[in-house]
Amino acid sequence: MPRPTTGDETVPVRRRRSTLAAAAAALCLLTGAATANAAPSGPPPSGKLPMSGDTGNYVPGVVDDPVHDPTLFSDRGTYYVFSTGVANPEDPGGVFVRKATDLAGPWESVGAIELPEWTKAYGVGHLWAPHVVQRGNTFYLYYAASSFGSNNSAIGVATTRTPGDLDSWVDHGPVLRSDTDDDFNAIDPQVFSSGGQWYIAFGSFWTGVKIQRLADMFTPTGPVMDLASNPVDPPNAIENPQVFKRGGYWYLTVSWDSCCQGVNSTYKTVVGRSKSPTGPFVDRDGVPMTDGGGTLLLDRRGNQVGTGALDVLNDRGRTYAVHHYYDAATGGTIRMQIREVEWRDGWPYFSYGPGDGAPPS
Repeated sequence: MPRPTTGDETVPVRRRRSTLAAAAAALCLLTGAATANAAPSGPPPSGKLPMSGDTGNYVPGVVDDPVHDPTLFSDRGTYYVFSTGVANPEDPGGVFVRKATDLAGPWESVGAIELPEWTKAYGVGHLWAPHVVQRGNTFYLYYAASSFGSNNSAIGVATTRTPGDLDSWVDHGPVLRSDTDDDFNAIDPQVFSSGGQWYIAFGSFWTGVKIQRLADMFTPTGPVMDLASNPVDPPNAIENPQVFKRGGYWYLTVSWDSCCQGVNSTYKTVVGRSKSPTGPFVDRDGVPMTDGGGTLLLDRRGNQVGTGALDVLNDRGRTYAVHHYYDAATGGTIRMQIREVEWRDGWPYFSYGPGDGAPPS
């Protein structure tokens, strides 16, 4: 989902960072530096990671660098976080990009992938909720084009073999659409595979989150199937599906309740599991997620309010999750946090780390 605008969007700052990053990349090539392709050193990190660098900041008139709806992936020793773009009604933002050679950082903001012209027909102020998946040597970037509160929406896709080169992404237009005649909203995409079959999960509010098979990486096919709903007031305050596997189970996380309200956001993350990637998913009490089931996985932690939009990465034998939050210590700056996904009795959980406060009794 989108983030609220601040009224002072500093597009020149965003573009300057992209130029500096390109210059730095060129220098590395000239000097033969290979750090970007080196494997991370030391043991894999655990628990709540101590984030550093550009993890989200806002200084009026100087920098507007939010991390909303992040997706986390890696390529040859470099980690990337792509996120919802910087909002600017006069110059809508594309997908924003950060990189690091360690999951904890320091993270570097490197600029935005340009917004495709076709998305402007959806009244966008910026692109939302990207998800990046690799198939073979190709990276696929799925993203949402919409406006707040509307299901006149589309999910688009772009591809590259060099994700850190922002100019290399080739846009292929929309792969999935919704309009006012549909009972779903085509935003918040996640694409994954099981046994050679690829799927796209998506959805926000309306009748909940959905899943559909893909005939190829561009073509949804077959019935639109229900994954989960949250039948409370406001109706179906649910979005951001993330499906992933561990052992004999598939897990589905979704964001419940309200985002995009700064420190008043009530976003939280719940989880269910299934033997099948398409469900039915049930929570720890056996309640189907299509009937409103969901076991609480992550809620407010210390100064981190509105913890949601989870995305996972398997790395060096461990699973990590990135999520966004509103920083109560700064009045609601949108930042990112990476945590190790830990496991107990076949269910994921997050232990409490520095700054998270005391765990509930």
